[in-house]
Amino acid sequence: MRMGTPGFIPQRLTDARAARRIASRTALARLISVNSSTVARWEDGSNSPDADALSLLSETLRVRREFFLRPIQESPRARFYRTLSSTLKGDIGYQQAQMKWLQEISAIVQHYVDFPAIDIPDVLEGCSYKQLRDEDIEAIALRLRRHWSLGEGPCPDLLAFMERIGIVVAAIEMNTSKLDGLCSWDAEDRPYVLLATDKMSFPRRQMDAAHELAHAVLHRNVTATELKCDLKLIESQAFRLASAFLMPSTSYPHEVVRPSLAMFQTLKERWRVSIKAQIKRLSDLEQVDPDHQTDLYKLYSAKGWNSKGEPLDRAWPLTEPRMLRQSLEMIIASQVRTKDDLLAVEFTMSPGDVENLAALPPGWFTSRPGEIIQLRQDIKRTSNSTQHQAVVVKFPGRSK
Repeated sequence: MRMGTPGFIPQRLTDARAARRIASRTALARLISVNSSTVARWEDGSNSPDADALSLLSETLRVRREFFLRPIQESPRARFYRTLSSTLKGDIGYQQAQMKWLQEISAIVQHYVDFPAIDIPDVLEGCSYKQLRDEDIEAIALRLRRHWSLGEGPCPDLLAFMERIGIVVAAIEMNTSKLDGLCSWDAEDRPYVLLATDKMSFPRRQMDAAHELAHAVLHRNVTATELKCDLKLIESQAFRLASAFLMPSTSYPHEVVRPSLAMFQTLKERWRVSIKAQIKRLSDLEQVDPDHQTDLYKLYSAKGWNSKGEPLDRAWPLTEPRMLRQSLEMIIASQVRTKDDLLAVEFTMSPGDVENLAALPPGWFTSRPGEIIQLRQDIKRTSNSTQHQAVVVKFPGRSK
């Protein structure tokens, strides 16, 4: 009987299968021509693949062999995602696996690059999220704007803003319209946000980003059990804070001369928030009566905006996260590591996976390098013999 692979981590196989959208152990078993019970034993830890099987798994799942041997460092905190009854389990598994890979890529990059400090104030001050009332959430939204010096007008691009306050953000295609975003933390308590780009417009991205930011602010200490039991309340709080943050109670409502779709379209051009979200916002603030709200939604539906999208949805280009991309570009430009080094020593998933999650252009790892520009003179360059010695490169714009 051949021995299995020492140090094999079963959860790694489960994650890789989810990341490749392989629906079941049986489906994976068919791909590599083994019994489904064999894959089941690998995933439950009662057995491990031998060297040949490990190579076959590596090739099939497009990861390096070392992927299955590298320890996992996970935060005990809950992951926040909007569960829908029609959302397939496989879609959620895919999103969660991509979040784990995002955190792993980020942890490697942070060996070399000093990310911005986390700047998320403790707005609960020891209280439980269960104690929050609507008026508390409204006050928190205003407090956050004051803390971050955002004023009371329209928000800037939230992706860039969230990166400035220390949140690692990625935006990828989920291949489903049922998933919007995911918020999580790493073992060092740094927040991570993974957004879907499917059917995306700038106003929708703003709201999705604000929703995940709300989780990072309000629900950091929520346990997985609490999330399961209080999902409806937690999601309601995140929606309320996101809406209040994007459309402050002290400014936005005063610009609504008369609640109508035409007025909301005009305000959308300034506030860059969807018409539907504006209707809900005025309802939350009790500035439109329920009957009028119903009429607005009916007219909204009659115009086909639920299915076709709203006016101005494509008026603004979508920006991409920049922190991971710029960090990797700095590592290469500073000659701290080569692209080949990163793939051979650091990253265990495929180049395409890293490019996708770090917002790098496809083929970045295989493209020919251009002229190297020295970013800073005080960065110590390492030779090939010091592969495991990290050099910290301060991320641009970090506050002292």
